[in-house]
Amino acid sequence: METKQKKPNPAGWLTNSAERKSYYFYFFGQNMIYNMVNGFLATFLVLINIDPVKSGVVMLVVKVWDAVNDALFGVLFDKVKFRSGKKYLPWLKIACALTPLATIAIFIIPAKMGEMPDEMLENVKLIWFAIAYIIWDTAYTLCDVPAFGIITSMTTNVEERNTVLSYKSITGGIGSALTFVLVTVLNGSLGIQYSIISIIIASVAAATMFPVCKHCQERFKGTDEEQFTIKRMLKYIVKNKYLLIFYLGYLFYSGAQTYNQLQHIFAFYIYGNATLTLITGTVAAIPQLIMSLLVPKMIKKMDKMTLFHISVVVTIVTSVIMCFTRSSFILFCVMYMLRAVPLGIMGVLSFTFTPDCAEYGQFTTGTEAKGITFAIQTFIVKLSSAISTSVGLILLGFFGYRTIENADSFPALEALGEAAAQTPEALDGIWFTFNVFPIFGITIAFAIWLFYKLKDKDVQVMADCNAGKISKEEAEKLLSRKYS
Repeated sequence: METKQKKPNPAGWLTNSAERKSYYFYFFGQNMIYNMVNGFLATFLVLINIDPVKSGVVMLVVKVWDAVNDALFGVLFDKVKFRSGKKYLPWLKIACALTPLATIAIFIIPAKMGEMPDEMLENVKLIWFAIAYIIWDTAYTLCDVPAFGIITSMTTNVEERNTVLSYKSITGGIGSALTFVLVTVLNGSLGIQYSIISIIIASVAAATMFPVCKHCQERFKGTDEEQFTIKRMLKYIVKNKYLLIFYLGYLFYSGAQTYNQLQHIFAFYIYGNATLTLITGTVAAIPQLIMSLLVPKMIKKMDKMTLFHISVVVTIVTSVIMCFTRSSFILFCVMYMLRAVPLGIMGVLSFTFTPDCAEYGQFTTGTEAKGITFAIQTFIVKLSSAISTSVGLILLGFFGYRTIENADSFPALEALGEAAAQTPEALDGIWFTFNVFPIFGITIAFAIWLFYKLKDKDVQVMADCNAGKISKEEAEKLLSRKYS
């Protein structure tokens, strides 16, 4: 009986199939957790009857710790030396256990606590939320920075990195989609509490994240890194201008994505049924999946940032048109689907720029600080997520949205009938927050991203130099322009 031959790696690739698959499935689980928090935290807080403005303010205050925690971890990550000699895998082992548990801790906040007075009850829930969110925020740093950083240790082939990072976006997108469907069906249709849903999501996520600790390999240790202080870290960040440019733009873009957290509230109050998000989610997921499959081939023929710029412009245009579809759910779905095409491309490409910035930073400064580079990515991703959630909640409160007692699911809200209704001003606020506000953020981001000039071909030259394959002098001659 003939044994099935393993498919050979593409020329120049260093990772093996099991390694890549475990890496892809890690992001399947991680994105389940991220989408549980990023996609449904605001809805959960509203359903357990916490004032949206108060919860939004608490989330922003918690980000003070986030700024400290990510900065400290960036320094810690580049200084800690494990006995195994590994730099990334030990942190991933810790994160695979801690992050799912921290996720559950957020969503088990009870709507009621005995006969506790309402004002005291809300304060207790806010304190619980603040503590749990700090723990989750710290845990997510541990699971995100090493996961993106390890790609620079797995391979120095930039094309291989881009392809692996692109395909992990597919599995990550599937993980996010699965979470969206589960929460929509279990809470939006069946009325199951978020506490039970979070346990299901966290369990599946943990099972898919752990294999990366077994299969992934650290092949390139890089040069001996400097001992970092906060002062040196800030100095490094200032010198890495393309890291600053990309993530400053990302902060405006993602921080204004107030629609992510409000999908069920939007569908329930604007179109009358929270489970309609299954339709909008499906019409968006299909083109995004197709784009995820096509992007690796597209970036072989076109520079990543050029493709990214085109996608941003198309997103802005389709978003503006979508603002005029309120009277028809069908028209809204059509525009939602069309906008998903450029958003799918942006979603795949977004995190392929960080490894490039890490190589650029090492090449121009002579200092390897990948931990700090990827800590900046994690910090901005979490910060922008918190800002979008906070701003979304605050805008709801500003327009007069009111929380409803005794309704911890959408079937419970529906059962209350007119008692759960919102004012016309609140409904206008939901539409504005979901459709109009995000356009301002992505427009500002586009203006910032125009200053990003780092080219893929030059990054490959920098990576070869950083890995010791060519000298700095040889690299300078091969670059398309002088970088400083």
